[in-house]
Amino acid sequence: MTERQKLTKENMGITDGLALQASDGGIEELRKDIQRLMDIEAIKQVKHAYFRCIDTANLTELGTLFHEEVKVRFKGGGYEWNLDSKQEYVDNIGMAFSREAIGQHNAHHPEIQILSDTEATGLWYLADNMWLLNHNALTTGTALYWDRYEKIDGKWLIKETSYERIYEINQTLQEKPKLNSHYLGVHGGEPQF
Repeated sequence: MTERQKLTKENMGITDGLALQASDGGIEELRKDIQRLMDIEAIKQVKHAYFRCIDTANLTELGTLFHEEVKVRFKGGGYEWNLDSKQEYVDNIGMAFSREAIGQHNAHHPEIQILSDTEATGLWYLADNMWLLNHNALTTGTALYWDRYEKIDGKWLIKETSYERIYEINQTLQEKPKLNSHYLGVHGGEPQF
């Protein structure tokens, strides 16, 4: 069996952020407290938009969610992605989410830490299914994501994103699923593999 890291906050580089406790310091402190809550909500919206954009191959909008020099580290059962720019990542997503794919990715249980006015981290639990129709293959599983975010010009961006699978099941399907609807069949790119 392959050596695997323990998925602890310490090993993922996640530290405690600013306290989520109302201050006693007056109106300015209250504004800062409210801003931190608004930042947490904005980060949630960025991550939810990320999954919507990959499952719909909305590469233009997907690109707006990342820092130019985003670091991507994904480790699955039989693959590992190590990418170092927004364009490299968006191009790879475009190849994976083709007309011959169906993706369903849901992230939940966010643990967001605000580190400063412009830095934050997040942990997310992913559940997903990915069909590659031209290979009659289905991958299903879960993973832990850990991200770093940076706020630039008032907008939170994903600066680093990593995941490691909790479990992954790869199946060969006996036949292609009979689809009543297939969004990527219309809007996905050309299959690359």
